[in-house]
Amino acid sequence: MMGHVRERGKGRWYAVIEVRDPATGKRKRKWVSLPDCKGKRDAQTACSKLITEMNGGGYIELSKLTLAQFFDRWLKHIKPNVSPRTHERYEQIALKNVVPLLGAKILSRLQPVDISEAYANLLESGRRDGKGGLSPRSVHHVHRVLYSALSQAERWKLIARSPAALLEKRDRPKIERKSVRTIDAPSTAAVFDAARERRLFVPLVLASLCGLRRGEITALRWKAVDLDNGQLAVVASTEQTDAGAIREKEAKSGKARTVALPAMAVDELRRWRVQQGQELLRLGVRADHDWHVVTQADGRPLQPRSLTHVVSAFLKEWGMTLHGLRHSHASHMLASNIHPKIVQERLGHSSIAITMDIYSHLMPNMQGEAAATVDGVMRAAINKRSDDVG
Repeated sequence: MMGHVRERGKGRWYAVIEVRDPATGKRKRKWVSLPDCKGKRDAQTACSKLITEMNGGGYIELSKLTLAQFFDRWLKHIKPNVSPRTHERYEQIALKNVVPLLGAKILSRLQPVDISEAYANLLESGRRDGKGGLSPRSVHHVHRVLYSALSQAERWKLIARSPAALLEKRDRPKIERKSVRTIDAPSTAAVFDAARERRLFVPLVLASLCGLRRGEITALRWKAVDLDNGQLAVVASTEQTDAGAIREKEAKSGKARTVALPAMAVDELRRWRVQQGQELLRLGVRADHDWHVVTQADGRPLQPRSLTHVVSAFLKEWGMTLHGLRHSHASHMLASNIHPKIVQERLGHSSIAITMDIYSHLMPNMQGEAAATVDGVMRAAINKRSDDVG
């Protein structure tokens, strides 16, 4: 493959490369723009690199495909492979956060500096209501979506390398992890006393004593609860989209887990099962094992957002949320010296690293207790040795 450079107009350099038409076998000239070259020598160097890439199969031809047009293709591609809620979130971020800033950019010419400037813009004035910028955490979500999309563009050979992947960590918004908010055991007991005669009592028990997530609570069915052996199986979760659609999906991370029930939870679930059965009989319905544990008064399953709304209003007095009760369950275990691996398995985290990261603020206390234990063991051993020698 041969080529040379030509200048068209002042400072507009092109590589003119002799290529063979794959359809006809005839030779033809291919003109490739070299927009970053500042002179003939630069253009010749770029032309040589281009020929090398073409010979090695690493050349990707520039096109007029914009980032906005690519997002349309990418969103259609991932739709069958993610949940409706996840796709909805990706679509919102791509079309409402990224496209207004970068959508008109030619995909193959998108540079890391363009992305970095877009992030800075989002931090300063990225709110859709015009009231300031997005939080670093929100911009981090934007980065994750853009990173995923551009990685696919690279796999499709639409770009040589993802510019999002070239951004160093220091070029992305720094996220300051907030310590999770929890309540202690006496406050949890006060919550239980206040909620005991309400329908939200059982969800509070499942979050506080078992560490279940909101979607896991609303998806839980009696067939997954074994009161005789004191355990339940988390096999599904309920998901709700912005449009209000409800679907049941497999447990988070695709892994079911078994949660041992405290005796108090067993007692409350037994009591609730009898009460729920009586309510349904009054409606002319006989409950079975396929029935949801948490339901509305008419027996219908409870929507995740409805549960959040009701529980948040009730827990406002304690400055707590439903998810905060799950965190409180973890903090109670760690404060009682339960091994973090057990906490991870109980909460359903995909790795112990996630558990340690979320609850790292509790680790200093555990470190102090560990140091005191080691100190006691070593002092006892040293004293015993001294007595034996003496």
